[in-house]
Amino acid sequence: MFKEKNLDCLFLVANSASKTYQSLSKTYSAIEPPTWALLLAQSTRSVGFKINILDANAENLSDKEILNRIKGNNPKLICLVVYGQNVNAGTTNMSGAISISEYIKANINIPISIIGSHVQALPIDTLKEEKSIDFVFTNEGVYALRNILKINEYSPANLSRVKGIAYRDGDKIIMNEVESIVPNEKMDIDLPGYAWDLLPYKKKPLDLYRAPMWHAEYDFEKRTPYASLQTSLGCQFGCNFCMINIINRNDKEEIGVASNYSKMRFWSPEFIIKEFDKLINMGVRTIRIVDEMFLLNPKYYIPLCEKLAERNKDDSLRIWSYSRIDTVKRPEILSLVRKAGIKWLALGIESGDKSVRLEVDKGKFEDVDVRKVIQKVHDADINVMANYIYGLPGDTRDTIQKTLDLSLELCTAGWNTYGAMALPGSFLYKKAKDEGVELPSSYEGYSFHSYDTLPLPTEELSAKEVITLRDEAFDKYHNYKPFLDLITKKFGSKAAENIVEMTKIKLKRKIKGDSNSSV
Repeated sequence: MFKEKNLDCLFLVANSASKTYQSLSKTYSAIEPPTWALLLAQSTRSVGFKINILDANAENLSDKEILNRIKGNNPKLICLVVYGQNVNAGTTNMSGAISISEYIKANINIPISIIGSHVQALPIDTLKEEKSIDFVFTNEGVYALRNILKINEYSPANLSRVKGIAYRDGDKIIMNEVESIVPNEKMDIDLPGYAWDLLPYKKKPLDLYRAPMWHAEYDFEKRTPYASLQTSLGCQFGCNFCMINIINRNDKEEIGVASNYSKMRFWSPEFIIKEFDKLINMGVRTIRIVDEMFLLNPKYYIPLCEKLAERNKDDSLRIWSYSRIDTVKRPEILSLVRKAGIKWLALGIESGDKSVRLEVDKGKFEDVDVRKVIQKVHDADINVMANYIYGLPGDTRDTIQKTLDLSLELCTAGWNTYGAMALPGSFLYKKAKDEGVELPSSYEGYSFHSYDTLPLPTEELSAKEVITLRDEAFDKYHNYKPFLDLITKKFGSKAAENIVEMTKIKLKRKIKGDSNSSV
């Protein structure tokens, strides 16, 4: 909470919500804690640097208010942390980051850097396009940041000696040699937790952050306080549509492709439970585990779940995590997961057509009956947030209809369907660039909810048709009587009413010819 002046570094989290989520940003979209900023802040201050976090998103600060905060803290360096909890957020949140960086540069002379998935994927392009940014980090940045903060003056000569960054030297863009990422055996040491004390709040810690509606059982009162944390980094899989592994980047290619860097690293269960204890002691019960693949390695998740179960005797924890659907088949595991307070599993089903899943290297699921797995999860009293993607390579109207039909049949308590995006850092992005496919002209165009959204076309479907089918499916599912009956039975009639009210907010789409007058 901004106690120090003359900082070595100020981690700045910009506000991109209105452009990303349109009218949903006012009430319905989540406000996520800045997980990576928290990790970097704790890492750098653990080795002696003076650090703070300015979360302009959570506080909804104006540009002028941000500038005044910066002046009051007099940091040597501003580091914009541009991540987010959705896979596309590292790009979509660039809109707010660049806007505030330009404002800062116009008013004060201070070095500005960015760390995040977009700049990791496209370091050269970012520096060419964004003149307000002095340098970017080309992977997770833990060691590069520590070395940067040892520099007194950020001249090209000094920057040239720091691995893991790209910088501007006059008209030239220089990409330095790569820096290593934190090895698994040093995760507890070099990424030693979260700087929770640096986050703003009104009355109690983390009360400016709010969970997704479904995570809070569609109850506004349960959305805050809210926290999110990671037990691992990266993913061992290489789905073509995903860029999550860009954090592990270890090359100097002009365009980074995340599937080339598939790798997972883990904090110890003993270390992670200490972070949970901090949150529980602060009164936080609604918590997200950010990992893409939480229920993957039993060596890590079973001891952690056992420890969480000891702390959840009153069943007050409301945790959600991601998992692959082919990793949640064992009833005994699901029973332990539920005792740990994990009441929601977000499962990537993606498509109702197996051939489409194969096209994106999602996995064969040949030994998995999706319906049976979902039933086992439900039998364990765990809610499912089912995720689907429209417009994957190979998708047709028929395969998309199969996906919708499957989702209605499964009738899960949570439902997300996105238009397939060529996200910077994904294989689909590199492929789209190579083939000359039209890509979004703005950062927010990579948001699934934005006015500028531009999903990928398929051989049969245009981008407009893909997003139209997605928006129609959203309305159909959330007004589907069996779904609303399920919600009423599980969470009460008010929860169902809140869902119906949410569906009355219609997202405007440029590609469909909508006016943006009220966006």
